[in-house]
Amino acid sequence: MSSAFGFGRDLELSFAAAVDRVTDELAAEGFGILTDIDVAATMKKKLNKDMRPYRILGACNPGLAYQAIDMLPDIGLLLPCNVVARESETGRVHVRFLDPVHILGLADAEALEPFAAEVRRRLERVAARL
Repeated sequence: MSSAFGFGRDLELSFAAAVDRVTDELAAEGFGILTDIDVAATMKKKLNKDMRPYRILGACNPGLAYQAIDMLPDIGLLLPCNVVARESETGRVHVRFLDPVHILGLADAEALEPFAAEVRRRLERVAARL
C-alpha cells in the first residue's frame, strides 16, 4: 500500500503485536522510537471521543539524523520518520511509513537526496519484513 506521501503494509496481527513487530523491525535497521503518541487515548482524554487503536511512532536512526542535521541544521523540522499503526473496523492493522524522499524533498537541498534515499531503503526493508 502506498500513497503520495507514504507506503506500508496491512497486517493480520493484534494491534499490540503489530506495534511490537514494527518496533523490533525498526530497531533491526538502527531506528529507535523517540515518541509514541497514542492518538486514541488522547482523543478520549481531550475530546471524550472513542476511536479504534491508532498510534504514531516517531522513529529515528541517530547516525542518519546526525548526518542530516550536520548538512542542514533546520532539517529537524522534518524529523523524525513517522510511522502510523492503526486498526481498521475489520481488525486489520495498517502500518504506514512517511516517505522520507517526499518529506525531505521539502527542504529542496540536493545534498539530502542520497540521505533520504538511504532512509527510504531502510524503511522499505522494515515494511517488507512485517
